Amino acid sequence: MGDAIDLTGDGGVLKKIVRRAKSYAVEPSDDLPLVDVHYEGTLADTGEVFDTTHEDNTIFSFEIGSGSVIRAWDVALRTMKVGEVAKITCKPEYAYGSAGSPPDIPADATLVFEVELVACRPRKGSSMSSVSEERARLDELKKQREMAAAVKEEEKKKREEAKAAAAARIQAKLDAKKGGGKGKGKSK
Repeated sequence: MGDAIDLTGDGGVLKKIVRRAKSYAVEPSDDLPLVDVHYEGTLADTGEVFDTTHEDNTIFSFEIGSGSVIRAWDVALRTMKVGEVAKITCKPEYAYGSAGSPPDIPADATLVFEVELVACRPRKGSSMSSVSEERARLDELKKQREMAAAVKEEEKKKREEAKAAAAARIQAKLDAKKGGGKGKGKSK
């Protein structure tokens, strides 16, 4: 979707946008440092996939700037918006360096990641208002689930009552036929 952007100025982290985010999409910030991503990592030399979240459709979450991921990710994810997909090429010094990450990533490997930024979130407990807002949101979701369950239960009960009433009518008709009209003025 365009040329690769050199995010570090030394060719260490290159980003090429595969799919742009909406213009109003949020981006990681000091207030929203937790990010959720889908990704697939390949070795630049061979194209071999060494890690992916796509196989089991998982989300990988981390905090930007905390040192929990390779430097290239900290650099690149700061430039992305939710919904964006980018191909990120990471030179060894911004990835796993001369040590690599055996057995999957050899020493001095250049890595290519296709990364989708799925969400940005505040740190847990970062402020009392965000915690109370999250609790209120979860309580509201719980109420909605309970109401939906109650409606389903009521509908199930009505269906069972209708089945029982239909079965009773059928049984009454069968009983009437079996009786052959006894007691309707026939004499022996």
